[in-house]
Amino acid sequence: MTASAPVPWSTRAEQPQDVTVIRDITLAAFPGPEEADLVDALRADPEAWVAGLSRATVDAHDRPVAHALLTRCTVGGDRALALAPCSVLPEFQRQGAGSAAIRAALDAARVQGENLVVVLGHADYYPRFGFTPASAAGVTAPFEAPDDAFLVLALDPERTAPHGEVAYPAAFGI
Repeated sequence: MTASAPVPWSTRAEQPQDVTVIRDITLAAFPGPEEADLVDALRADPEAWVAGLSRATVDAHDRPVAHALLTRCTVGGDRALALAPCSVLPEFQRQGAGSAAIRAALDAARVQGENLVVVLGHADYYPRFGFTPASAAGVTAPFEAPDDAFLVLALDPERTAPHGEVAYPAAFGI
């Protein structure tokens, strides 16, 4: 038996008509409304929201099925981005839709000249995108976090990345 080929997902920046759909995706992907409420709060915060860095993976009919969000944070007082949350409709999970949204968001951030991205997430998932333990880069969380789950990615390894403690947007409640 041969494995099926991965779906060639398309991605794009969030559009105004996607707001409700993205909320529905996030509600379906998580057990409670906290992450969906976080996306809404970050979207409403002009200090946190970065145009073009809310990315959707879409199906053949241009309907979003997955979402990844990068918002402004600081590391040691310097500009950085936080990756959170990422969500996929349950029927599209484990098919590459979430990975496509994350890669699209990281690529868009790179094009915009961003450099450092932080994420608190699954230690077995995020290294596939190049994330490594934040502690090795001199980046610390403002909360207790396992070393293998609090990660960073320098989008441009030729540039000096900020180091120090992460300050998240107010919507994170940290």
